[in-house]
Amino acid sequence: MKIVIAHASAGTGHLKAAEALYRYLKDNYPAIEVKLIDILEDSSPVFKFAYRRGYSLLVKYAPWLWSLAFRATSFKFLPQVSKKINLIIDRLNTIGFSKFLTQENPDVIISTHFTPPQIASYLKKTGRIKSRLVTVITDFGVHPFWISEGTDIYIAASEFTKRQLMAQGISESAIRVLGIPIDPKFKRQYQKEELCRKLSLDKDRFTVLIATGSFGIGPIEEIVDLLYQEAQLLVVCANNQELYRSLRAKNYPGVGVFGFIDNIQELMAVSEVIVGKPGGLTISEGLAMSLFPIFITAIPGQESENIKALAQEGVGIYTSDTGRIKDIILDFKTHPEKLISIKENIKKMRRPDAAGEICNVVCQGSIRPAH
Repeated sequence: MKIVIAHASAGTGHLKAAEALYRYLKDNYPAIEVKLIDILEDSSPVFKFAYRRGYSLLVKYAPWLWSLAFRATSFKFLPQVSKKINLIIDRLNTIGFSKFLTQENPDVIISTHFTPPQIASYLKKTGRIKSRLVTVITDFGVHPFWISEGTDIYIAASEFTKRQLMAQGISESAIRVLGIPIDPKFKRQYQKEELCRKLSLDKDRFTVLIATGSFGIGPIEEIVDLLYQEAQLLVVCANNQELYRSLRAKNYPGVGVFGFIDNIQELMAVSEVIVGKPGGLTISEGLAMSLFPIFITAIPGQESENIKALAQEGVGIYTSDTGRIKDIILDFKTHPEKLISIKENIKKMRRPDAAGEICNVVCQGSIRPAH
């Protein structure tokens, strides 16, 4: 069997989901030929910039414009027009990806971004490939761009996601609720006391993880100023160098400040609450480690839908009011039984084995053409 896992390097979530699937297949199905492909790698410079930098620039400096575009392409009739225009643009700018798929003609194409299935569906429709298409939706909501005619199976993050797919005309038989694939390090059991020694933390203090996401945005410094005397704080600044330098200069006691790190799972393992952005991968990683999420500065559109999905399950709180964030955390600190009770809801939503379950469905022949 030959499998291609395709993603687009716009943000980190799509890549991380694709890498989780790739690693699981390499470790557990060595006889299968598997390739990990970034569709932007051989695309035109302008197209690559628009995807990689244009998205982050809009999110950071013009979120209202991103919100407008997201909503406009979500209306009942407009998506059909916008998807056709988008497909033409994508095809013209990802000729290398189309050639690769045509030459390889893999048995299965797994996509963790909405563009690869659109390209693959067109190739399938025109008879240039015969691959089965698996679309892994990396958010809890479903924008119409995720829907493509040639997709055989949609992997949904939750029952909320499944309902949204069915509302857009996808047959229930073509949907598997398996979750968003995450790295296996998020499902391991960690010894909190050992990690606290390793990280030079006080194991007895109430610990809050504050993560800004890859874009490094949000009222992080204000939250730290309000909380540093009340709890032990671990702040991940990602690529926000200005925030990193400012917090390091303050040198607050009990506040750990980090840039880009590869051991976020260890910080999660010693924390009771995570304050951050509601990205699909971040949510899934946090839930896998039973962390209660407090969401800030949601990207309009997909992240707003993520908040809505979790709210229906009684998981997570969204607020831009930093004073309220402090009150929520102090309430959990004073009444730990509340946090224990809420974590029962987290258990219902967490899917730490999503990568393995998705790969097993693919490799054990459980996918049949749905169209």
